[in-house]
Amino acid sequence: MSPVRIENRKARHLYEISDTYECGIELVGCEVKSIRMGNANIKNSYGRVKDGEIWLHDLHISRYKYASLDMPDPERPRKLLLKKSEIRKLKRGVEEKGMTLIPLAIYFNDRGYCKVLLAVCRGKREFQKKDSVKERDMQRAQDREARGGETW
Repeated sequence: MSPVRIENRKARHLYEISDTYECGIELVGCEVKSIRMGNANIKNSYGRVKDGEIWLHDLHISRYKYASLDMPDPERPRKLLLKKSEIRKLKRGVEEKGMTLIPLAIYFNDRGYCKVLLAVCRGKREFQKKDSVKERDMQRAQDREARGGETW
């Protein structure tokens, strides 16, 4: 079975990432099974610091079709599990103007635990997005030339 990794691919385009943290997430059993099947969406999700804890909002985990009737709300806030020192660092990072917490990926580590890759980000402006696309295209062209590649 291939490893499950649910990514927020658009985050790297929309945000300038400064720090990343690997953290656990508090889930119910049927939510874990649903994530293992790849039925989660982290596109619009974000993290928030509240009462010394980090909560992940708008993470949509679809209902597990073989679960009983007591399945929790698919978009409920979920608690992220971090050390107290890491939570303090994240809180300081978010208190800066324009910084936010964005999940980049959800995956299972070697031991089988569900992990979230959380990033402290600042939103890019329109011209920064265009510049990053230009740089990426120029890098691709250079790589193609270095390979003696074909031009289209």
